[in-house]
Amino acid sequence: MLKQRIIPKFLLSRGRLVKGVGFHGNLREAGNPVSTARVYDAYGADELVFLDIDATPEGRPADGSVVERVSEEVFMPFTVGGGIRSLEQIEVLLKAGADKVSINTAAVERPGFVREAASRFGDQCIVVSIDYRTVDGGARHVASRCGTTDTAMDPLEWALRMQDMHAGEVMLCSIDRDGSMSGYDLELLAAAASRLDVPVIASSGAGSLRDCAEALRTGVSAITVSSMFLFSDHSPIKLRTYLASNGFPVRSQLGGHS
Repeated sequence: MLKQRIIPKFLLSRGRLVKGVGFHGNLREAGNPVSTARVYDAYGADELVFLDIDATPEGRPADGSVVERVSEEVFMPFTVGGGIRSLEQIEVLLKAGADKVSINTAAVERPGFVREAASRFGDQCIVVSIDYRTVDGGARHVASRCGTTDTAMDPLEWALRMQDMHAGEVMLCSIDRDGSMSGYDLELLAAAASRLDVPVIASSGAGSLRDCAEALRTGVSAITVSSMFLFSDHSPIKLRTYLASNGFPVRSQLGGHS
């Protein structure tokens, strides 16, 4: 049975680790990304995700200097996203040490870019991140440009289309639940896990060990955790122990150095 993964998610702004609510509210600094990544590596996280939240608004790709510094300090795979719009930008980030890249707005504006990237670098390197929010009437709509532009697309249908474009993984991120620590969007996660053949990563909403277990129980391949690790006493070690004791197929090895 494939192991389910625990992935701390880092939001980067001007080289610092930050965290907000609903993408843009109550943004607060949460430390140094390199030293925090080193701690999570020692704690046995499976992977890391770094999203440069300034990149798209500033019209540039994710900061490669942070990627280089992290790759020198940690030994687990990590994904980098933010403002990626060209194959050349992907190549720079992979050469800097990233194992995967996360594509969001560029996929919405030019879906064929995902196929091009997968063809050039391999499906396994391409994660499509799908941000979405619930609108009036209860429908879920994909949003691009850091959640500021409503596309009116259904996130599950968009995920299926991105799978057809050879995305290696799909990350579903609920804007409404971001930073809320109120639990994941279990309904959408279950639907995505049952219909997609590629791995699904659940993002946004982790507030307790039980929240994480409920998300993994939907059949997703991985969960990202941000606020819960940064602002509570829960750690990847504690979460892994809880999941293992409840029968989840998680990796027993602790730490990237082991």
